[in-house]
Amino acid sequence: MRKEEELEAVRLNKFLSHNSKYSRREADRLIEEGKVKVNGVVVENLATKVTVNDEVHINKTPIKEDKNKMPTVIIYNKPKGEIVSKKDPQGRKTIYDSLGKRYAHFMSVGRLDYASEGLLLLSDSVQIVDALMHSNLERIYKIKVNGPIGPKVESAMMHGLELEDATDGAFKGSKIRSMKFAPFLGYNIVSNGEKFSKIKVSINEGKNRELRRFFAHFGLDILDLKRFEFGGISLNNLPTGKSRFLSKEEYRNLRDFLSQNEEDDRSF
Repeated sequence: MRKEEELEAVRLNKFLSHNSKYSRREADRLIEEGKVKVNGVVVENLATKVTVNDEVHINKTPIKEDKNKMPTVIIYNKPKGEIVSKKDPQGRKTIYDSLGKRYAHFMSVGRLDYASEGLLLLSDSVQIVDALMHSNLERIYKIKVNGPIGPKVESAMMHGLELEDATDGAFKGSKIRSMKFAPFLGYNIVSNGEKFSKIKVSINEGKNRELRRFFAHFGLDILDLKRFEFGGISLNNLPTGKSRFLSKEEYRNLRDFLSQNEEDDRSF
């Protein structure tokens, strides 16, 4: 198990975002403007880290984390057309607009892009979010592409793929150019046609639009992408745009995972 101070130290902007109404971007601006104090000292370094034992203020308002609060994890069935962010500079709808003030301080485990939908985990625990985000737990997606799944695509799914130029399918302006794609944990071609194909895939990461970049390399655009399972936690019958708490069994499995990975086993 990690030392307590290593376990609890987080970036100041993350601490502010987690425990206040501000997004990380807004927290960065407050820090740069000299409006944030840590232990009575104005802090302007964006790389500053704090623990729950530090005294943090925005202007004269104390920002605290309840050390005795039991962490909560929820599942949100994200619809297309929502941004996984507290605020969007373009004014688009965010998941927090739908979730409401009750979950304004929750953080998402990774992201689903604007055009993607499905299972999104959120928690009010920094440790849980970090543990799940950096895990190799299985993520299962249902995907629709605009063409056939050929032998080259299947071979890459089975054996992996390394690309010097993986910019096709990336966000415009992304600085990530080359990527290494691990072999998929599994896949099932539901339908395979010249115009459209549907496939269920299982991977253990899913960052940086990994799936969109992978299929784009073979000239296939992803038309629909829905995540319906993460680490054994499933959407089941949860309607689009709705959220629910984890079941007792799901919480028990999460506790086991955190304990096995030497994460914050004091959280539960």
